[in-house]
Amino acid sequence: MFSVLRDLIRYNIEFAIGVVLVGAIVIFACLSFVSPIDPTAVYTAIPDQPPSAQYLFGTNSRGQDMFWQLTFAFRNTLSFGITVAIVSRVISIAVGLTAGYLGGWPDRVLMFFNDIFVAIPIFPILILFYYVLRTNMNSFTLALIMACFGWPFDARLIRSVALSLRHREFTRQAVFSGMSPLRIMGGEHLPYVMPIIFSTAMANMIWSIGLEVTLAVLGFTNLNIPTVGTTLYWANNHSALLVGTWWWILIPVVILVLMFLGLFLLAVSLNEYIDPRSRLRRMGA
Repeated sequence: MFSVLRDLIRYNIEFAIGVVLVGAIVIFACLSFVSPIDPTAVYTAIPDQPPSAQYLFGTNSRGQDMFWQLTFAFRNTLSFGITVAIVSRVISIAVGLTAGYLGGWPDRVLMFFNDIFVAIPIFPILILFYYVLRTNMNSFTLALIMACFGWPFDARLIRSVALSLRHREFTRQAVFSGMSPLRIMGGEHLPYVMPIIFSTAMANMIWSIGLEVTLAVLGFTNLNIPTVGTTLYWANNHSALLVGTWWWILIPVVILVLMFLGLFLLAVSLNEYIDPRSRLRRMGA
């Protein structure tokens, strides 16, 4: 694993830039643990102050220091995206490896449900869940719901790899040695799909965070939890651009775009690493 990271950082400039961008935003989000303010408190600072030495990112119309407020917002947004990525990866790995290795009727049944989840319109379903669980809707609940819809495309990709692996010689040797299907899938096949899992996790984080921001801006999440989406919701609710508090919208949007760019570069570079020809060409072989 460490040798792979070393080669990616050394030979792939996109991966190095992505690590720097995402790492900087992670460090920024971790500053929330030493924040001197309560992220839910309002009118703790002078409202509508532009960026200055006292208020690095300015203050909003709710009297909140935008620098510290955004540390909480990006911490919650990153935690949300990571939760969705992890849970959906677990589902996609279980479905993809099982369908690809076992084949037959398990494969047909699992892919039948996979195709159903592919066809389901996610956005209206999430809005319906919001109205049903309005009082109990929080970031973790929304992440679990979204993870249940974020696995089918990646499960089919993992299945295609598992289909080729089950005919390899090492798989036949594992079967002849008496290994159970679960041990074969977990010990023999899983390492081969790990690069795919990591690359699709980056793409899944972009998808889930973008969808969460969209829902929050429209008011379909818990607005008391500071996230990037709720920050933009309150900015729009107070007509930030009309009253001249441009930093309330511009700063979180710029940081969000940099985070998306970093995750995209990580996903692209990992996809390139999966292809042996492009990896060797990048390394000058």
